Amino acid sequence: VFGGDLSKTGGAEAVADILNSASRSAEKNILDALKERDADLFDEIASLMFLFEDINGLPDAAVQNIVKNIDSNTMALALKACSEDLKEKIFRNMSERAADMLKDELQYLGPVRVRDVENSQKEILDVVRQLEADGEIQITRGEEEEVID
Repeated sequence: VFGGDLSKTGGAEAVADILNSASRSAEKNILDALKERDADLFDEIASLMFLFEDINGLPDAAVQNIVKNIDSNTMALALKACSEDLKEKIFRNMSERAADMLKDELQYLGPVRVRDVENSQKEILDVVRQLEADGEIQITRGEEEEVID
């Protein structure tokens, strides 16, 4: 997949940008193969990417901003395959009524296709990137300094 000197073609940052816009399954397949082939390069690229689970590390105000820009069906699908920690963070940053409705929707969703979950997570990540581009939220990657609210 990757060979030679990446710095000639834009470096790890360019690869991270490409993977951020790829489908979730393509991203996962490429990262898995890269991890086996070149662990150091994998670590460098992964540190530059913002993944769905990384929402868990965002400040509550940013999560609230994300949640208000996502419809409940998309959120429910995306949460179907994520950590309990991330689910709890999302629920904590919603009104109690909205959180209860989302929990009910999750409970009654039943089996879903992996592709639908991945598409929902990608849709949310697209919103996250747009909010960052608009200056409404700030996300940190890799070794950037932490920000105090």
